[in-house]
Amino acid sequence: MQNQNIKLKLKNLTKESGVYKMLDKSGKVIYVGKAKSLKSRVSNYFIGSSHNTKTQLLINNIDDFSIIITKTETQALLLENELIKQFKPKFNILLKDSKSYPYIYISNDIHPRLGMFRGKKNKNYHYFGPYPSSHIARDALALLKKIFKVRQCSNSFYRARSRPCLEYQIGLCSAPCVGKISDDKYEQDVDMVSLFLNGKSSKLLNQVSQKMKNASIDLDFETAAKYRDQLIGLRTIQERHGSQFSSDIDVVSIVYDADTHCIEVVFVRGGKQVGSETFFPKNAKNDSCEEVLSAFLPLYYLGTKTPKEIVINHKLKDKALFEAGLSTKLIESPRVDKKHFLEIATLNAKENLKQHLLLRFTKKKQLEGIQKTLALNSIPKVMECFDISHTMGEATTASCVVFEMGLPKVSSYRQFNIKDITPGDDYAAINQAVYRRYSRLLASKKDMPDIVFIDGGLGQLNQAIMVMNSIGIDSIMLVGVAKGEGRKAGLETLITVEDDKVKKISLPPYDPALLLINHIRDESHRFAIKNHRKKRAKKRTQSSLELIKGIGLSKRTALLNHFGGLQEVQNASVDELQKVVGINSKLASKINESFRK
Repeated sequence: MQNQNIKLKLKNLTKESGVYKMLDKSGKVIYVGKAKSLKSRVSNYFIGSSHNTKTQLLINNIDDFSIIITKTETQALLLENELIKQFKPKFNILLKDSKSYPYIYISNDIHPRLGMFRGKKNKNYHYFGPYPSSHIARDALALLKKIFKVRQCSNSFYRARSRPCLEYQIGLCSAPCVGKISDDKYEQDVDMVSLFLNGKSSKLLNQVSQKMKNASIDLDFETAAKYRDQLIGLRTIQERHGSQFSSDIDVVSIVYDADTHCIEVVFVRGGKQVGSETFFPKNAKNDSCEEVLSAFLPLYYLGTKTPKEIVINHKLKDKALFEAGLSTKLIESPRVDKKHFLEIATLNAKENLKQHLLLRFTKKKQLEGIQKTLALNSIPKVMECFDISHTMGEATTASCVVFEMGLPKVSSYRQFNIKDITPGDDYAAINQAVYRRYSRLLASKKDMPDIVFIDGGLGQLNQAIMVMNSIGIDSIMLVGVAKGEGRKAGLETLITVEDDKVKKISLPPYDPALLLINHIRDESHRFAIKNHRKKRAKKRTQSSLELIKGIGLSKRTALLNHFGGLQEVQNASVDELQKVVGINSKLASKINESFRK
């Protein structure tokens, strides 16, 4: 059955271009993809069944998704590459890596060469990129050849020249190979190429303009004409492709709607959007965007490496104070380049806020459904759920997950290692876990949940009821969640006991209340299994020597080194054991007896 939250998000998903991240139940990124239309592309995963095996396997593991909006498909492509390198999703491994994208480089030769490259980088070269595709990189090289005339030929061709090649004849190379340009002037051209590729086009334009003026003053009209042509070419590129920059900046945008603030932080490194984070500040219902932003900036940045510039979408009263405290520059009215990224951040903030509000509306509807179903006086604010996990009675663990206003509160999750029970006795396990949880809450005078769900039938529920009666808690509603026929989702039965009367409640498969209850139950099951597997793995890799009281790390190491292995220790006599440094007769007898049981 498809996750209902996914259905809701798909229904209201934006049609903008961008990148999407597929998440599993633990919140781990398992796939990153790009899309011209996020709504169309992401929806395709969940519509129909004509998927190949690999895609279907991916779909089976998707529990949620998130998006990052970009202005263009090209930006989405580059961002996708960055996120794949960052998260290394298992379903992307065989698709793309950093070698898929071309770079432009400047070599470290006497007369540096300009070229395109894929693969492992030469640490002595200067690289610029990555570029979205080969043809874009080649187009850039062709433009640079026309403007700066820096050589792009191979080193073998360059070394074999005794006279200028055709590239020089048609004005696409300055022919440093045969001395048609001085080393100093060639180096200047290379420096200007580097400035351009680094995104410092404004600085480069100023330099070229000044050189043109100086040449004109010196009556060197041929050189002035050369710089004029370069200036025209650079301005043409700038107009065609937009202004470029290579700064490392953060862009922070805050938006507000329906008593909720959303803050989007977009990370721009080397002039490229490389990721983002989204925040929904609590306890800020009646505060202005400026007040929330003022509180957010120091909380987020103090104690971290702050970028030199932070672009924000609201003016702050204490701007100078923040700049001094954070050692950064706050830009409230960005120019074209940075304004572009601010627009992206704001667009993402609005989209994420929309999705958040829709989810909140859905959760409210689900909570109201639970209130009605269980005949509560008000909607339940805090709900908890217990589940037991073991393998044939081995390594029994219990989980307790906590949901607040319909959303998981992971920081409050608890696990219990169940001890001193008959292996496989789920009733005793539930009894112990519930007692440990609520006796501690009672002793520490902490708030109790409104509802406690027990994953199981009437037997498990009765154990929880016995515990609550024994410690004097009667304010919590206890509900059993019994699995339906064939253990199919949507066929569960809710069980309550009131005045010794058992009441069973069956809800339609897509009832909002049941969907939320199933989500809570499934989360408790996932958490229990996760911890059980850890415990089981640890037990199976644990040396039996570790279980003997008085045997620590040093004595265990000494025993194994002396006898050569655990089996030899097990077969050793008391006298033989005493020969090991640190093992006295009493401890030797204890070791011998433990292996004879």
